[in-house]
Amino acid sequence: MARRGMRFGIFLAPFHAVGENPTLSMDRDMELIEWLDHLGFDEAWIGEHHSAGWETIAAPEIFIAAALQRTRSIKLGSGVTSLPYHHPFLVAQRFVQLDHMSKGRTMLGCGPGALPSDAYMMGINPLDQRRRMVEALDAIVALLKCEEPVTMETDWFTLREGRLHLAPWSERIPIAVASTITPFGMMAAGRHGLGVLSIGAGIPGGPEMLSKQWGIAEDEAAKHGLAMDRNDWRVVVNMHCAEDDEEALRQVKVGERLETVTYFEETLGRPPGLA
Repeated sequence: MARRGMRFGIFLAPFHAVGENPTLSMDRDMELIEWLDHLGFDEAWIGEHHSAGWETIAAPEIFIAAALQRTRSIKLGSGVTSLPYHHPFLVAQRFVQLDHMSKGRTMLGCGPGALPSDAYMMGINPLDQRRRMVEALDAIVALLKCEEPVTMETDWFTLREGRLHLAPWSERIPIAVASTITPFGMMAAGRHGLGVLSIGAGIPGGPEMLSKQWGIAEDEAAKHGLAMDRNDWRVVVNMHCAEDDEEALRQVKVGERLETVTYFEETLGRPPGLA
């Protein structure tokens, strides 16, 4: 299979320390995407969160729609849409609309939802989130094929002869599944031969796990008669930028990233050193 050159993008959660002006923060996020487009970056992924105060974009689709009007070539994706929080028919409908509005510059990122506090407020058992994500993804993939009406019955959504009223503008809307360090994300992606957002690649042990994880996705895809494509694999790592390496290391050592580390440890509950 032919390989494309390396592409560059940004995974914009976004992180904003509690106490920052949220209106100005969103303005800054939008300006950042405009600059990324100007500088020739390939992609930007915008997250969905509903609690904890750090990530104030609740609907990445709205943010993407606004960013499309201010950019020319960068592709924009949800990083990620938390599928257990939405009826899959509406997710598919919204992204088909964005696909038309963007003429192929929209991508769908999928995940089970990172914050238990989000699920708690919506009355969702966090232990059900991964199962729900797989069920929703099955429905979305089937709907986007626009072949036969889709009927599904689960304990949280029903589809009765579901059919999208528009076919996608693109031949295939890019879909990527978030993966950390467990097999779940890779298996969900392999189930449909989808792309992957390896958001755990930057934590200790993450790089060493990548080849094993990709093997899990390939094995799962083979079970369903599909194949994975490395061109659709995004690897997310943390970066701290300064004028030079020495200054970057100095800033990190004196705690320039302390607030973000606090988020990972105190809000997401990761052990120290895994931020």
